[in-house]
Amino acid sequence: MRTFVAMLGAAIAGLVLATADGAAAEAWPTKAIKIVVSTPAGGITDAFARAYGDYISQKLGQPVVVENKTGASGALAAQSVKDSPADGHTLMYTISSTLLGNRLLLKSLAYDPDKDFTIVAMTPSGHLPLVVHSATGAKSIEDFVAYARRNKVTAGSYGIGSFAHIAIAELNRQYGLDISIVHYRGEAPMWQDLAAGVIQAATGSYQAALPVLDTGVGRAIAVPSLVRMKKLPDTKTFTEQGVTGKVFQLTSFTTLVAPAATPPDRIELLAKLMVEGGKTERVQKLLEAFGVDAPAMDRASSVALYEKEGPVWLESIKNLGLEPQ
Repeated sequence: MRTFVAMLGAAIAGLVLATADGAAAEAWPTKAIKIVVSTPAGGITDAFARAYGDYISQKLGQPVVVENKTGASGALAAQSVKDSPADGHTLMYTISSTLLGNRLLLKSLAYDPDKDFTIVAMTPSGHLPLVVHSATGAKSIEDFVAYARRNKVTAGSYGIGSFAHIAIAELNRQYGLDISIVHYRGEAPMWQDLAAGVIQAATGSYQAALPVLDTGVGRAIAVPSLVRMKKLPDTKTFTEQGVTGKVFQLTSFTTLVAPAATPPDRIELLAKLMVEGGKTERVQKLLEAFGVDAPAMDRASSVALYEKEGPVWLESIKNLGLEPQ
């Protein structure tokens, strides 16, 4: 009997200890959460990372620190997060090229986009309108195509393999045009050249294009996606104007991801907080300022979108015939 009692006491003690250990293991977050942003401070990706991060901090009771780690089209940020403990304390907020384009544009990657990361929430980054210089007289894709057939046209892109690059290449392919593409280091110099008449067209973010749109020097003639843009309700989509390339129906996005082995319950909680954060006044004001029509998506929708549209992005980039750098 004494032996049984002793064994029972030991079992109970072990159960209590195991329960305590389990509770301790599940405690999270126990310190500041770091969000590594793959783009410079001040842009749309950085702004949303900080806004959503602040909401997460308020709800979880720990600081959220944003660290901008640029370089190699997001590859440096990705590698640093991949090599971090998968405990939910280190996350990455990045653009689509980090998970998609880099596979084809960089010779070697120190990370596997599919195996090393899991998506927390996608945040649409808004329509990227095609804007033409007023001197072209174009008010639609049809007008612009007619102009490009009669004149030498140069269009701006904010980066090799970007949507802007793909869009012009698709227009060339579909309509048999020979529009030259100039790649800029970011949007600011591209829009400056459009305003000066150095280039006749450009594709980029609504906010960055505002100076040329507001002055009338530039005119938006088409937007990607299947629905029109709230800020440009009179501008038809590419699809409405008969441009059939699948890339013009895709969703441009930024996204919050975590190391793949991060506990699922932490991923789900973060995803839930992202959706909640998208309803806050701060995020809503950013959406208005950047001309973005939708906040963070729930996790199921985010994963579904990535799995559906990712292959189309990859195929579109592959069709550019670029040599990996």
